[in-house]
Amino acid sequence: MDMQRDGIAPNAGRLLWAGFFAILAAGIGFGIRSNLGGTWRAEFGFSETDIGAIASAGFPGFCFGIIAGGLVCDLLGYRALIVGAFAMHVVSAVMTFAVGTDNALSMLYWSTFVFGLANGTLEAVANPLVATLFPQHRTHYLNILHASWPAGLVLGGLIVLGFGDSVGWRMQLALFLVPTLFYGALFFAQAMPKSEATRSGLGFLAMFKDVGIAGGLVICLLLSQFFAGSLGFPPGLAYGIAGVLLLGVGIATNFSPGSWMLFALFVLHLMVGAVELGTDSWISGITGNLLTPAQGQILFVFTSAVMFSLRFCAGWIERRGFSPVGILLVSSVLACVGLNMTAGIDSFAVALIALTIYAVGKTFFWPTMLAVASDRFPRTGAVAISLMGGIGMLSAGIVGGPGLGYAKDRFSGEELVAVDPALHARFAPEKPSQWLVFAEVKGIDGKKRSEVEKRLADVRADLARQGIHDSAQAFAKLTEDDRKVVLASMTADRRTLRVDSLIPATMAVAFLLLALWFRSQGGYRVLRIGKNGEVEAAPTGQHGA
Repeated sequence: MDMQRDGIAPNAGRLLWAGFFAILAAGIGFGIRSNLGGTWRAEFGFSETDIGAIASAGFPGFCFGIIAGGLVCDLLGYRALIVGAFAMHVVSAVMTFAVGTDNALSMLYWSTFVFGLANGTLEAVANPLVATLFPQHRTHYLNILHASWPAGLVLGGLIVLGFGDSVGWRMQLALFLVPTLFYGALFFAQAMPKSEATRSGLGFLAMFKDVGIAGGLVICLLLSQFFAGSLGFPPGLAYGIAGVLLLGVGIATNFSPGSWMLFALFVLHLMVGAVELGTDSWISGITGNLLTPAQGQILFVFTSAVMFSLRFCAGWIERRGFSPVGILLVSSVLACVGLNMTAGIDSFAVALIALTIYAVGKTFFWPTMLAVASDRFPRTGAVAISLMGGIGMLSAGIVGGPGLGYAKDRFSGEELVAVDPALHARFAPEKPSQWLVFAEVKGIDGKKRSEVEKRLADVRADLARQGIHDSAQAFAKLTEDDRKVVLASMTADRRTLRVDSLIPATMAVAFLLLALWFRSQGGYRVLRIGKNGEVEAAPTGQHGA
């Protein structure tokens, strides 16, 4: 495809690459953080739930950034949002350097939150901008835009692998400022088009009508959990605030019920955030535990590289006869299969196969979901896809990351109790882990587990100096208690991935039903706003790619 020919503005290519570098900055920061869990656990004694909360703190920040940005971008203009995001990126870097022993958990959490806020604000610009610039090829160009996310994960993983302990983790995290300078330069002084809804003269309330009460309910339920969990509000207050917000949505839309399809897309994107980004925040640590830490980091970089390459192929896949919903159906099946296979890995070669399948599956989730919302709901302007992005990120921060951390704590505790209750009593953390409405559990203390991992790493290093690279032999040299702790942790990781695979399995069923519905309606078609202000099918040949 020809970017110059496909775009509706002469600077379409430059704006696409500006958005690319903006999301690249987010990916680099996320990629580095995803590989620092073990470092933080050893330095600060964090539990798995603590690490999951830190890794996921950027998700609710992103949610607020993209929702607020999406609601006001047509009013304030893209430029004001870009300047604000640039400033927040700098502030988050300053906060990272201020992390100390006494404030580690809170400062890491809030610096990640501000980083996510900046990323969300930028995506509130980039998603509707690209959807507007390339109206006939949204699936293709939104996938190209979001290819920068796995590219950032690759670079972030390589930074951690390359620098290791030679450069402090604070300095490594600050490297996301490099692409930040690039997107600032590319966006500078550029004219930006308005969305189709804005050009058609639709006001904000008209844009929100398709979201309605149903869509608002999804957002407000997630926000209630954020208020209660992350901010520590009493449950009554958290639900009360969410209820007031939902009432505001009702009043603003004249109590429109909203579109059933947009409601379904919101719920499905909630699952996308949990299974894609939530899993990404843990996958390096899980595969590193099942194999070796270095292999886990290599696999993280490899799967991200697979995603980066494939996101340039979405248009080609659509031209082979797949609709965006068909792509999402196949992706869900592959993600489910890949996660189950990863749960059973016992060698690097098997892990490569399993994670390749998982990576292919998750590649097209996020950008293709945004393309479907843009294709089917042109009257919403930037609102629907911004809310969808916010739902995905908030889900990753509330359901995905912390939920998987809680599962790891729960399963590791159960496994160790089943094998040796007295040993679990010695290794249990002082503070139990708790998530949403689930009961408190005690897994394995973060510092004590890191000490076991350090002894295993030392044994592996000694064997490597002798030319021996046998994990089983290294494991056999540990004490019996250490072996029990390692096995409990590994079994917990396998059980966690199997539970995680239920999410894409559910998505596959939903996308199958949606695909059947489109077939009953004559097939998937892009919609546009007609001259009379009503939504109509775009001319034949405009299928979103």
